[in-house]
Amino acid sequence: MFVHLRLHSEFSVVDGTVRIDEVVEAAAADGQPALGLTDLSNLFGAIKFYKAARGAGVKPVLGAEVFVQGLGPEAAPGASVQQHSLPRMLLLVQTHQGYLNLCELLARAWTRNMVRDQAALKWEWLQELGAGLILLSGAHSGPVGLPLLAGDEARAQDVAQQLAAAFPQRFYLELQRAGRTDDERQVVGAVQLAARLQLPVVATHPVQFLGPDDYEAHEARVCISEGEILGNQRRVRKFTREQYFKSAAEMAALFHDIPSALANSVEIARRCNLTLVLGKPQLPNFPIPPVDGRVMSVDDYFRHVSHQGLEGRLLHLFPDEAKRNAERPRYVERLEFELNTILKMGFPGYFLIVGDFIQWAKENGCPVGPGRGSGAGSLVAYALLITDLDPLQYNLLFERFLNPERVSMPDFDIDFCQTNRDRVIDYVKDKYGKDAVSQIATFGTMAARAAIRDVGRVLDFAYGFCDGISKLIPNKPGMSVTLQYPPDPPKPGDKNNYAIAMEPVLAERIEREEDVKTLIELAQKLEGMTRNIGMHAGGVLIAPGKLTDFCPLYQQPGSDSAVSQYDKDDVEAVGLVKFDFLGLATLTILELAREFIVRRHPDQQDFAFERIPLDDRKTYQLFSDGKTEAVFQFESRGMQGMLRDAKPSRLEDLIALNALYRPGPMDLIPSFVARKHGREVVEYPHPLVEPVLSETYGIMVYQEQVMQTAQVLGGYSLGGADMLRRAMGKKKPEEMAEHRVIFRKGAAEKGISQEKADEVFDLMEKFAGYGFNKSHAAAYSLLAYHTGWLKVHFTAEFFCANMTIEMDDTDKLKVLYVDATHFGISFDPPDVNRGSYRFEPVSDKVIRYGLGAVKGTGQQAIEAIVAAREGRGVGPRGDTVGPFTSLFDFCARVDRSRLNKRTVEALIKAGAFDSLEINRAALLASVERAFDFANAQQANANQGGLFDMFGADSQGASTQEPELAALPIWGIKERLTYEKTAIGFYLSGHLFDEVEREVRRFARMPLAHVVDSRDPIMVAGIVNDLRIINGQRGKVAIFKLDDKSGTLEATADEALINANKHLLKDDELVVAQVLAQPDRFSGGLRLKVQALWDLGAARCRFGKYLRVTVNGRAPDVAALLREFPAQREIGEQGELVRGLPVRLEVLRETARCEVQLGERAQCFPTDAALAAWKAQAHEQRAEIVFD
Repeated sequence: MFVHLRLHSEFSVVDGTVRIDEVVEAAAADGQPALGLTDLSNLFGAIKFYKAARGAGVKPVLGAEVFVQGLGPEAAPGASVQQHSLPRMLLLVQTHQGYLNLCELLARAWTRNMVRDQAALKWEWLQELGAGLILLSGAHSGPVGLPLLAGDEARAQDVAQQLAAAFPQRFYLELQRAGRTDDERQVVGAVQLAARLQLPVVATHPVQFLGPDDYEAHEARVCISEGEILGNQRRVRKFTREQYFKSAAEMAALFHDIPSALANSVEIARRCNLTLVLGKPQLPNFPIPPVDGRVMSVDDYFRHVSHQGLEGRLLHLFPDEAKRNAERPRYVERLEFELNTILKMGFPGYFLIVGDFIQWAKENGCPVGPGRGSGAGSLVAYALLITDLDPLQYNLLFERFLNPERVSMPDFDIDFCQTNRDRVIDYVKDKYGKDAVSQIATFGTMAARAAIRDVGRVLDFAYGFCDGISKLIPNKPGMSVTLQYPPDPPKPGDKNNYAIAMEPVLAERIEREEDVKTLIELAQKLEGMTRNIGMHAGGVLIAPGKLTDFCPLYQQPGSDSAVSQYDKDDVEAVGLVKFDFLGLATLTILELAREFIVRRHPDQQDFAFERIPLDDRKTYQLFSDGKTEAVFQFESRGMQGMLRDAKPSRLEDLIALNALYRPGPMDLIPSFVARKHGREVVEYPHPLVEPVLSETYGIMVYQEQVMQTAQVLGGYSLGGADMLRRAMGKKKPEEMAEHRVIFRKGAAEKGISQEKADEVFDLMEKFAGYGFNKSHAAAYSLLAYHTGWLKVHFTAEFFCANMTIEMDDTDKLKVLYVDATHFGISFDPPDVNRGSYRFEPVSDKVIRYGLGAVKGTGQQAIEAIVAAREGRGVGPRGDTVGPFTSLFDFCARVDRSRLNKRTVEALIKAGAFDSLEINRAALLASVERAFDFANAQQANANQGGLFDMFGADSQGASTQEPELAALPIWGIKERLTYEKTAIGFYLSGHLFDEVEREVRRFARMPLAHVVDSRDPIMVAGIVNDLRIINGQRGKVAIFKLDDKSGTLEATADEALINANKHLLKDDELVVAQVLAQPDRFSGGLRLKVQALWDLGAARCRFGKYLRVTVNGRAPDVAALLREFPAQREIGEQGELVRGLPVRLEVLRETARCEVQLGERAQCFPTDAALAAWKAQAHEQRAEIVFD
């Protein structure tokens, strides 16, 4: 008999490939009574292993392999821990106290003692917290084995004695035969030492992978983590082919000569008796303050504050006392029902804890969302200010959140302003103790595509080859695809999506190419395996005491934030309660906008979004027009098109549209819109459900409507209806059959036939599959309304807040900039004398561009600039208050430790120095000079005492500002090109400016005036946002054409792409013949390109001739024609000549004539050609005649 006590699973991350379910199954199949899991420095997989093992009838033994500091070579006098590898040993949990001690030890190692990015236990910690733990020596890698192999038996004996004394009757010398060259020496030495010291020995096997054929996959995983190549002959190979999960018989054969070592493996397993209590939530104790001097129980206090909070809400909802008194009974009735349910389930503390930190957030400048998820359906949550949406007004159901007939932990998802979220977490840490609060680990896994790329790299295959194979894996949103071979024959109920079955090209290449087969089959073994440890986006744990009484902690090397070693499912299993603190950028935007509003409007000092009216006509008009760029939840083009069709006129419409616009129910949108506007008859599944479905025009949109229909027609309680909804979502046939019988019976009692009952039941089942949670849709639609209202009524503040939040994303900034101009907003350029880090409103229609949005700057640099303006600068001019007077003054006053030359250059390119000097070229060329001047100023100031001896004039030369470099001002194109590198787009002008007058001679229609037309039209503009996609009929170029008057999306087919590769580029001017067609996505127009020209070709196409004025001296026509000849192309119609005839306009004092040069005297009129002709013409008069 033998028990494996040493095993690295996939949760060892760097060197284990054993999947827990598979190894538990193997142990059970082999008849092994117990199994140990000892991942490296962690218990990441402990709870999953514990459940799986118990489920399979195998006794779970929990433990960890640990690095120990203070017992190895690093502990010798004068040695450094950085110079030696730390020894490793094995800790196994014997009792519940041992589990608690191991949790504490691992937490300390990760948070307090990282050695070369490895968590290490200190020897004194082991001595302190060894109770309830069994210690194994670590074989050849342990503090006993290492000196044994080095021939230092005295040291080995000394360490063994120390360990035996610290772990009396709980220390074993470990023996291994895993195919390493020094294994037998270690075994012999350990057995002899054990005999001398009367210590027990135990046989272990260092399991790293499941079966012998998994060795290559394991080595690939090791190489992935170490950045190595699998076939590198110089690579250090730390593992052997023998380190698979051996059967008990194989281990018995391996240690037939030391039977006690085998027996002790079983004995140790027998001694390890850990029982975990799972699934029992344990809330922290909420401190109850006295009320009017009275000490209250948690239940009484909960009831008291809920009623008190409701009164405050009713006062706000119904300012009229008579109306308030009339409405109060139904609110109190609902409140009492919820209170009784919550108290019966034992969750008042949960509500009080959540209400407390949300209240703190609201009182301390940390904006909180109105609600999220089903929690918005609770009136108690509304009364306690946890949510800000009246559930009775919007018919939201408490039972969708907390079902009286199914006890489960409530789960509030709370949105906080992104920038302030951590402050709320810090408050919770201060209130409950830092040892009681942490965030939650997540385990990133190797998805199919990532596995292919990782494996391809360690196989040293070409990147392009691997990338091409990975792109054959279907990648559809919401669909999980596997690399595994599909089972043959198919298994009933198999819901996996098999890439090899979905993509015939992949299957064919696996069959045909050996490298592809090797790559896929190795990736198959690693697919889905834990790859890295992360942090849950919002989950925060609050423990009733120390977190390590429940689970160990992990801290990423270089981080200062600890997380649980268990994921969200496992922390809940061990009894910890998760609170979701989610960061939402929209709340940050609203808070920033509120700050701008209060600062700029004296009459808005008490402004709050909670007080804005929810029936504002202009806001609903914004939604109806689809002008919802940057409006929360409604910003996508598809959503904008839906809004234009639906024309919402109340919050309920926004809620429904928000719920409908997702896969599945999207098909119902046309019917919803038609019914809303009277184009389709509103029908109900049964007259009794009209009150339930009237707000959505007879269409089931929400999960709550499914529940209410079950209640009204099937006689369900709302709690029972929630159970029905869950069953419908799971689609289990046996459960559905049971519920159908219940529904038929309830319907029959209301006089409804079985046929009709089945019809409605089928309809409910269909909608339950994709119906949306109304509480969530309502809360988020309220937030959407707030952002829409802000955009209408405080437009400048809206865009300032959004652009400040998005200032690191140039693409989003450009979209916002364009949208702002459509709303009549103009922008003052960035300015070192007026600007700050953020975008700021100057007036209702003017925004000052944020200096922080200039690429190459940063918050520290901008703060230094503002500080210098306010007299908090550096150097002899540092206390000067007011605007900078020159580039030299700027560099002398701003703290240059926070500002480098690249930052100054970026600000110049962006136009931020235009208020000091309009010549950006001169400024840019003078940056080095300005920094030298500033350094000299500082040096003089530091030696001021010396210069004072000679009088002030001694410094005169160095205080005189030098001249700027003498350079001509940039032209429009050069200025804008530099500007785009600094800002991301053009702010001070437009590339179309230089050519607009000429282009309008032949492309007369501005894009802003284009209308739907069947006839081709000529347009011109600058290409932006070009992308090329693979369409059904070949490649398609999609780009925006911008002529300053407006922007329209255009498309060009593959033939045009191939013929105009030089032209179809961002920032290029194109002239195009197009058809203007309606675009149902944007609600505007889309241009279908039929022909394209650059400006030179367009001049040839639409110009008549080039007229060059001559007065006396004739130009060198032959040289000019040689330098700028007509272009000749060979096409289907033969040779095509593209050029303009040249006419000389000859002037005399009393006469003027035009001379047409010969037929071959044609030039191709590029900008350079025109400039050359002008240079030799009289008074630079050379122009193209179009009419």
